[in-house]
Amino acid sequence: MYASVRDDIVFLGGFSSIAEGLNELGFNAVELIIEKDYTVSPIFGRNDRLNVSSDAGLAELKNQLAKASAKVSAFLMGNNFGSDDLDGEIEWAVKTIQVAARLGVPAVRIDAAMQGESELPLEKRVEIFAGAMARILEATDGLDVDMGIENHSFQGNQPEFLDMLMEKVGSPRLGLTLDTGNFYWAGFPLDKVYEILEHLAPKAKHTHVKNINYPAEFRNVQRELGWEYQKYMSPIKEGDIDHARVLSILKKAGYDRDFCLEDESLWRFPKEERGAILKRDADYFREIL
Repeated sequence: MYASVRDDIVFLGGFSSIAEGLNELGFNAVELIIEKDYTVSPIFGRNDRLNVSSDAGLAELKNQLAKASAKVSAFLMGNNFGSDDLDGEIEWAVKTIQVAARLGVPAVRIDAAMQGESELPLEKRVEIFAGAMARILEATDGLDVDMGIENHSFQGNQPEFLDMLMEKVGSPRLGLTLDTGNFYWAGFPLDKVYEILEHLAPKAKHTHVKNINYPAEFRNVQRELGWEYQKYMSPIKEGDIDHARVLSILKKAGYDRDFCLEDESLWRFPKEERGAILKRDADYFREIL
């Protein structure tokens, strides 16, 4: 297992480029957001986005990664399988996976959030999502790239939705981008969070790592979805979730990919403090890894 960081977290931390952020954090892997126009942030600089659907853009990304002695641990998509343009969403995913295969990226994060999800019964939501995933898997058959559905939003944080979806699709290439903080964000008591993570860890293809520091009386009770997150989100080491324990759960399940730093608490702090907070997060990652 190795440490990585999300590209937007690098920029939120005040670093001028991904290369600078990786160097300062002592990491060599980054998760890149890929937009619908197939552009990603450059490794050097910030504004000249690279279109990785073109040979030239992909070659430039490869050159910049080599120069920085870095690699891409995953692509992150913000797809919406509840969109009126479902064909467009599927095409985006297929092309992203094809690019990932060319670059040697092992996983693509698939967003569980879906327009209209709160208005549909569980079985219908599973049917829609599974249908989209089946089409993507068929179109990318033979490519050595996994898809990790993040436990994100309302339905993504329903273990029963994830279980039913994995069973219905039944592909070894489909698993989870296991976010270590999102089940806690979704209101599950802390003890239950560890149970869920242990249950789902064998399906992990990729991770996001965040934390929350709730008052003691709210840690092991059921809370509302997203309750007071903006107030209590915290640097990784300072939160309630014991990430050494989470790592143990992942290792026991055979997970050996990236442990991806996604410290959203940076928003709570003055800009001049954020870089130091990320460095402390990185030191903590090294300590527990």
